[in-house]
Amino acid sequence: MKISFTCHTAGDLPEAAELLLSAFQSEKVFAFYGDMGAGKTTFIKALCKELGSSDQVSSPSYSIINEYRLAGGRKIYHFDFYRIKDPDELRNIGADEFIESGEFCFIEWAELAPEFLPPRYVKVTLIPDGELRTIDMEIVS
Repeated sequence: MKISFTCHTAGDLPEAAELLLSAFQSEKVFAFYGDMGAGKTTFIKALCKELGSSDQVSSPSYSIINEYRLAGGRKIYHFDFYRIKDPDELRNIGADEFIESGEFCFIEWAELAPEFLPPRYVKVTLIPDGELRTIDMEIVS
């Protein structure tokens, strides 16, 4: 199943987040693809808000991973693989354990360490076209 959503403004992101989470309800790992500035982190902020997190969401470019809280003790793990030079960096922080935890995992720049993706995940591709953003969503298995 592949779904596409066009955002005309940032105000459309909550609707896109709701669509993604309802279409892929049983999925927990989401890999985000798109050029620098495509809106990956901005969309992840909308997803975290839609899930009910009130934490400040920001890019984990330097920390590699940020953790956000949800009601009931659940968590969201937000990764940014952009600065990864060696997959051992991810192994050293236990990235595979976070990704296999059953909690929501949002991974930016997943293409830089594809070996950390599980056999099944949701691929989210953001394609900017001027002010528009097309968001393609599909299961990879």
